[in-house]
Amino acid sequence: MEWMNISYVLAFLAVFVASVSQILLKQSAQMEHKNIIYKFLNWRVILGYALLFGTTIINVFAYRGVELKVTPMIESTGIIWVTILAVWFLKERPSKRALLSIAVTVIGIIVFSI
Repeated sequence: MEWMNISYVLAFLAVFVASVSQILLKQSAQMEHKNIIYKFLNWRVILGYALLFGTTIINVFAYRGVELKVTPMIESTGIIWVTILAVWFLKERPSKRALLSIAVTVIGIIVFSI
């Protein structure tokens, strides 16, 4: 039973880490770069892709104990994390569409959990 709990924590962690990765990649995309080499070889892009690779490894361990029927629900929380992180790090205001997406996601998670 304890392995199953750790697996769920790892699955949510993987979604969060992937969301952080997306924020780093977006930060890099919004910046001016000297040339095309610096556009792709800067610390944000390298760390972003390293984190995405890390989520793959985390998921290998997480999905050993997570029921597959639950994984879409866990993965869907990514939109919530990306929106929260964008507000915090990028100082973006969430659009009505983003807030509606979060609401639909939360409603879907609640319905799925019932």
